[in-house]
Amino acid sequence: MKFSRQTTLRSQATVTGVGVHSGLPVNLTIGPASVDAGFIFVRTGLEGSDREVRAEAESVIATEFATVLGDRQGPLVSTAEHVLAALRGMGVDNATIEVDGPEVPIMDGSAAPFVAAIDQAGIVSQSTARRFIQVLRPVQVAIGDSFGELRPYAAGFRADVEIDFANPVIGRQVYSLDLSPERFRREISRARTFGCVNDVARLWSAGFALGASFENSVVFDETRLLNSEGLRYSDECVRHKVLDVIGDLALAGLPLLGAFRSVRGGHKLNHAVLTALLADRTAYRVVEAETARRSRTHAEAGSGMVGGMVAPAYGPDVS
Repeated sequence: MKFSRQTTLRSQATVTGVGVHSGLPVNLTIGPASVDAGFIFVRTGLEGSDREVRAEAESVIATEFATVLGDRQGPLVSTAEHVLAALRGMGVDNATIEVDGPEVPIMDGSAAPFVAAIDQAGIVSQSTARRFIQVLRPVQVAIGDSFGELRPYAAGFRADVEIDFANPVIGRQVYSLDLSPERFRREISRARTFGCVNDVARLWSAGFALGASFENSVVFDETRLLNSEGLRYSDECVRHKVLDVIGDLALAGLPLLGAFRSVRGGHKLNHAVLTALLADRTAYRVVEAETARRSRTHAEAGSGMVGGMVAPAYGPDVS
């Protein structure tokens, strides 16, 4: 498959799990979609007909504990970010995502089960040129002590994420990623959602995180990690934040050509930065693959480089 063409899934694949907040069983099926469709959630299991919602920034109706998508009738699907991260991270442009419950299943707390489903379904190229949103000038958002920005970066998509938790076991962690399917699979996809045991107790009392467990979350107290199997990466927490960034920014509707940076961020900040970009038509443009390729070639000659490294979001082979 080539850099210049859009991609979709060859067939369908289904995963089954529980919703992290409801604790209820849910089935999710990913499958093919037509060119320029983007990511479309289909909420099944409702009284009456199924309902669809496009995975776009304007479909976000809540970001408190997860990214929630909905329409004028109300919320349709919660915790959308992990499956969106898997699709965007693995280089899929167009897909349908059928969910028969109010939440995407949390699975093991990471994107790895969705990557496995994508592998099972297979990725195929389509006949239409891939399009990108190219960031032309910086946009910045500050919310309390959190800060986020998107800035030009012709070489592809880059994420620079810093977390800084009062909990000394987590503390300050920093991670940078030039996105490619290979790096997403190897470095990001297996990073699990995390929290502190006091926070989990507070969420339970408020009726949230009813499906959370040591099987789908990394849990700390004030002195140690409580999961007996340990961490998958020494800096798993910040890597999971990078995963969330990729999923939340997939709501741009097209892959981004730009660099995202956040400090002490989360779903709310990610969405605010993306919304600020899309609200300013002078801050971005939509380009097709050939224009993006020329921009990347220019970057390789010395423009748009970060840290002396150039790694395109989508290389010549995306699978």
